[in-house]
Amino acid sequence: MRRALKDQQKGVKVKIAFIGLGNMGTPIARNLIKAGHTLTVYNRTRNRAEALQSAGAKIADTPAEAAANAEVLITMLADDGAVEAVLFAPGNAIEVLRAGAVHISLSTISVALSRRLTEAHREKRQHYVAATVFGRPDAAAAAKLFVVAAGAPEQIKLCQPLFDAIGQKTFVAGEDAPAANVIKLAGNFLLTATIEGLGEAFALVRKCGLDQNAFLEFLTGSLFTAPIYRNYGGMIAADKFEPVGFKLPLGMKDNRLLLQAAEEAAVPMPLASLVHDRFVAALAQGLGESDWAAIARISYQNAGLKDGE
Repeated sequence: MRRALKDQQKGVKVKIAFIGLGNMGTPIARNLIKAGHTLTVYNRTRNRAEALQSAGAKIADTPAEAAANAEVLITMLADDGAVEAVLFAPGNAIEVLRAGAVHISLSTISVALSRRLTEAHREKRQHYVAATVFGRPDAAAAAKLFVVAAGAPEQIKLCQPLFDAIGQKTFVAGEDAPAANVIKLAGNFLLTATIEGLGEAFALVRKCGLDQNAFLEFLTGSLFTAPIYRNYGGMIAADKFEPVGFKLPLGMKDNRLLLQAAEEAAVPMPLASLVHDRFVAALAQGLGESDWAAIARISYQNAGLKDGE
């Protein structure tokens, strides 16, 4: 494992088991293939794996089959349950992953599960690096993700070429792997807090009869120039939450994990609780297939605004 990763500088391919080929996992896997690595892929819905076959990926029928000869196991899965099924359920990957191999978890999972993975891999004499990512599917396709990695410094250094293949910059969060998960949850909270703020502001502008597009131009041309305001502000101004970059139920899952971590650490997060209620209301309004930015529509509804107004 160590020699293989070091040899990447010399053009040697690394054997990677990649599990989880959703909207984020598929472009990430493609970029690893483009970087010259050998991928064996597994996805619960097989046709997603088959879509990568023409790019050179091998298809495994089980997580264990994917991980059996891997030097690196990468998971990009939706939630704790999916990760637990891959790592710990019958036909799992952890039992067959070789000693010395590293598991890189890109998934947004709970802090508690990240701790469990750290210990489980240690017992198997394997390595574990939490490497959460920030960015939507278009950023993943362009290899422009931001990677937040935490784990043993030597392992992060060895994995850096893989991070370089999928992202534009890597931030090291320390030696304790769950630190990356805390940062990811806190970062996603800030995104939802911004979406909530934009929703409330645009509701006021619309209710007062002002041009929301002119308001958006003012915001993004003055104090709020960051991409989050341009991208999410544009969706909210148009009241259009498709195409979906990140489904609303997944955003609600991340919010729930954040509140769990906050409760464990005895940190009150009242705004996060408000955002949780927005997610619940959005699901009740049938917005479960929309982008998570659709929580802004609840501010419109609360202001008495109807579609198209």
